[in-house]
Amino acid sequence: MRRALVTGGSRGIGLAIAKKLAHSGFSVVVTYAHDPAGAEAAVHAAQAEGLQLTAVRCDVNSPHDWQALLGRGTPLYEEGVAVLCHAAGFTRDKLLMMMPPAEFDDVLGVHLRGGFLAAQAVMRGMIAGRWGRMVFITSPTAELGRRGQCSYGAAKAGLGGLMRSLVWEVSRFQITVNCVCAGLVDTALTGELPAAVHAELLAGIPQGRAGRPEEIAAAVDFLVSERAGYITGQTLAVDGGLAAVHAEPF
Repeated sequence: MRRALVTGGSRGIGLAIAKKLAHSGFSVVVTYAHDPAGAEAAVHAAQAEGLQLTAVRCDVNSPHDWQALLGRGTPLYEEGVAVLCHAAGFTRDKLLMMMPPAEFDDVLGVHLRGGFLAAQAVMRGMIAGRWGRMVFITSPTAELGRRGQCSYGAAKAGLGGLMRSLVWEVSRFQITVNCVCAGLVDTALTGELPAAVHAELLAGIPQGRAGRPEEIAAAVDFLVSERAGYITGQTLAVDGGLAAVHAEPF
């Protein structure tokens, strides 16, 4: 049974991805950073459904935590990780003029540096096994921008650049690297948006609705499958048409 690792996989989109991969036959490890009780509850619920899920604490921005999780001699190092999905993330929205540098660094640390550290941690095993899948979760903000999301947009755009360059380094080992660009999705995080902001976001989506975490998970599940072995260096938008209608004309 191949093993998958989903960062931020104890809730929201990450949890939906983890459960979908488990349904597809992967043994899935999810990481969390700050809520052990919530992670334990999510994993127990998934296990009650017969899914192979376990949770481990890992600050994705910490090289020390990655070493403890996947360093030489650890169980995950010995068993290998065939699939990585980097879904960990958060926002600290604020106008750039009022944004403390530390907050900018925190957002880039989890999204972008976390993606770098995650990929670096699993690469050796994938190369040794001559097979692997990496998927980074990005956002339309990376291309379209949004007021107050300079840090978030920069981080997600950076993941796209990381993905495209990494393709040149790992493709000869039958490792694919892709992004799934998730639009507005119904999660606890988006549920905290003011009603007016939520309505504004919906107005820009041709389908007129938010996505479901399971719809993002389905895209990831396809990209990590054998069917997608010749798809790499791509960004698959799952956003109800948002990116298409806002793309600049030729």
